[in-house]
Amino acid sequence: MTLKYKVTTASIEQVYSHLKACDGNFSPPLSSRINLLEYSRKMFEKSVSFEAWQGDVLVGMINAYLNDASNQTGFITNVSVLKEYMGKGIAASLLEMCLESARNLGFIRIRLEVTQENSAAIKLYSKAGFKVVDEFGENLLMERKFHRQSTQ
Repeated sequence: MTLKYKVTTASIEQVYSHLKACDGNFSPPLSSRINLLEYSRKMFEKSVSFEAWQGDVLVGMINAYLNDASNQTGFITNVSVLKEYMGKGIAASLLEMCLESARNLGFIRIRLEVTQENSAAIKLYSKAGFKVVDEFGENLLMERKFHRQSTQ
């Protein structure tokens, strides 16, 4: 399996198609909580997209809002991998790309929300250095802080 990793190359149609294909992987399904087309449009216009491609198929994607320079805080809004590609390290690779980008942009932290029942995602985020900073309803707010580079 040869994957190509890219940043912000997917069209809005490809983002929407990918989210529809991954809808059932979310618990509860993403479409039960949001309008997938509007969400796709918002992510396409406002987020940085870290993408894994198998040929012309978008098999994995992480979307992060890296536009809050004043608070130096990024927010990961989506982590999705097609079911048949899960368990192959794609989400971990995309997450590392995202974290590296946020760090390079001078962010001091990046956050995300995850449902408490999604133990696989929580394990992935914890392994990447995320810690739970808040709990609300069935969701956790997790955060990864970056250490400042010394300028000596």
